[in-house]
Amino acid sequence: MKGDPLLEVTDLVKHFPIKSGVVVDREVARVRAVDGVTFTLHEGETLGLVGESGCGKSTLCRAILQLVTPTSGSVRFEGQELVGRSRRELRPLRRQMQMVFQDPFASLNPRKRVGQIIGDPLALHGLASGAELKRQVHELLDRVGLQAEHFNRYPHEFSGGQRQRIGIARALALRPKLIIADEPVSALDVSVQAQIVNLLEELQDEFGLSYLFVAHDLGVVRHVSDRVAVMYLGKIVEHASADGLYGHPLHPYSNALLSAVPIPDPRRNTARERLILEGDVPSPVDPPPACRFHTRCTFATDICRTEEPPLAELEPAHFAACHHPRF
Repeated sequence: MKGDPLLEVTDLVKHFPIKSGVVVDREVARVRAVDGVTFTLHEGETLGLVGESGCGKSTLCRAILQLVTPTSGSVRFEGQELVGRSRRELRPLRRQMQMVFQDPFASLNPRKRVGQIIGDPLALHGLASGAELKRQVHELLDRVGLQAEHFNRYPHEFSGGQRQRIGIARALALRPKLIIADEPVSALDVSVQAQIVNLLEELQDEFGLSYLFVAHDLGVVRHVSDRVAVMYLGKIVEHASADGLYGHPLHPYSNALLSAVPIPDPRRNTARERLILEGDVPSPVDPPPACRFHTRCTFATDICRTEEPPLAELEPAHFAACHHPRF
């Protein structure tokens, strides 16, 4: 571990009610987007979060930052509980927690110039104004690889990679301790992805940042992460160091994800055995009972259909929720 616990998430749940009715709305079902997630992020550490689209990664990020109100569970930042606090009580804590969103265009106000977008957090928190605010914005632009001339331009005048740099500069403006990066490179070209990932690593070293790095590209996650958590249908099914998970995955779902990652050597890539998942991800409205992965798992037995496996430490610092781990 790199440092003291910074973010502690315990049994976090976020369900979205589905309502129906003409005169009176009544709840008929629930979307179980996040269904009991627990993990700890330490100071100066990068925790990678991977999983298929729709498994609840983005909802988990928003629930941690209280952008959506959790149904239940606990989120503690530097020992302070976030769940249940008012917007006024959360305001000083939000200076320490920022987010870089997946779509660099949708996350920027198209009617504001770049200088306003980056400078607004400083102004709203009373940290700078006038010439000092402008100076700090210019410093942030320079730090993320943009020019002073970009100060008065609008978001539509930039490329996707430049927009994501603007989003990173905005996240850095308040000098946070934690940045949640929700698939920050998935909408970018491969060459631009490498530039943004390298920038994030440089900023982590310079400012002592902690990252929760969300992605579905396992190659990117391996490059940036100290530890990796694998999420499936609202739950974490495996959690280990990056080397431990990529070198020896225990959960069949993790094995399937890794087998889909191409190997640069064509001969090794062709010769290796692949674990191909069958069927689609079940609906989070009606997830399978017990082990949620059993409907797509080739190793499932009767116990997988009747008893939910706990997330247990099967090897030192290597956790998996599986009745039949792949030792």
